[in-house]
Amino acid sequence: MTQKITKEMNIMDIVQACPQSIEVFQKYGLGCIGCAAARFENLEAGAKVHGFDPDAMVADINALIEE
Repeated sequence: MTQKITKEMNIMDIVQACPQSIEVFQKYGLGCIGCAAARFENLEAGAKVHGFDPDAMVADINALIEE
């Protein structure tokens, strides 16, 4: 995948484009795959609701992509 993930992207779009991102969501304790909100919520909103830094999550996902 060449596209960088951004915090404005929809959670399910991120997971579909970058399946390894599930590792990052799990690391932060977000069970986004089973959550109905993941279909319409962007990463920033999801992270903030759960008290996490969306920029840190984006950095972690993009680091996985670059590996």
